[in-house]
Amino acid sequence: MKQNPSAIRSAILASVFGMAFGAPAAFAQSPCAPRNPCAPRKMNPCSAKNPCAAKMAKNPCSAKNPCAAKNPCTAKNPCAAKNPCAASGNVDAKLVTRPAGTHLAKGNHAELVSLGKKLFSDTKLSTNGLSCNSCHFGGNSYLNTFAKPYPHFVQMADDRGGMKKIELDEMVQFCLVVPMATKPLAWDSRELAALTAYTADVQKTFKPKAGAAAANPCAAKNPCAAKNPCAVKNPCAAKNPCAAKNPCAAKKNPCAAKM
Repeated sequence: MKQNPSAIRSAILASVFGMAFGAPAAFAQSPCAPRNPCAPRKMNPCSAKNPCAAKMAKNPCSAKNPCAAKNPCTAKNPCAAKNPCAASGNVDAKLVTRPAGTHLAKGNHAELVSLGKKLFSDTKLSTNGLSCNSCHFGGNSYLNTFAKPYPHFVQMADDRGGMKKIELDEMVQFCLVVPMATKPLAWDSRELAALTAYTADVQKTFKPKAGAAAANPCAAKNPCAAKNPCAVKNPCAAKNPCAAKNPCAAKKNPCAAKM
């Protein structure tokens, strides 16, 4: 049957317009493609930046913990070192022997004794944190020979310097060089005169102890072995509240699951 060309053209145009305006699925994504549940028409909430990962004000906990800084107490404790009093090795006797022609500084006796008492406990005179008082606190560590007039035999001076007799000012110098690990004072210094005057004052009231050992007074229990105040539990070592589990790091991001 002969078809009307005009009718055919109308049918074709109708089909074309119908496909363009009436069948969007032909131009849209294939209906056979699985629809991503995280990709609905509206903006996918899973694709939003994770609020936990959002840039927040700088967390004070993330800053370097001030407690983690080097603990001043962990610095080498001068008392933790080997007791300098018990150290071995010889001392040059010339270093602690008064040079000929030199004399102690002169001054008011009471003032020298007062200054000597202060210097007796002054750790600044040493290089290891010790003072004269570290060994002789409360009159301790003096041998019975301390009661004898100087010069006399002192065990430590013999052990370390081979000196069979020693003057009091020389013994002060010896203690500075050996236990306190420093240089001797100037022989004409007011400090040496003061320490000598104070020690002589202590000697006047010293009473020998029966059965006292003639051992080196420095070999006695190290006064530095007392409990170190820095050894107590460091308050900074307590559990850091900032180390608690981050609540944002706990829950697994559901959007991070494989889609």
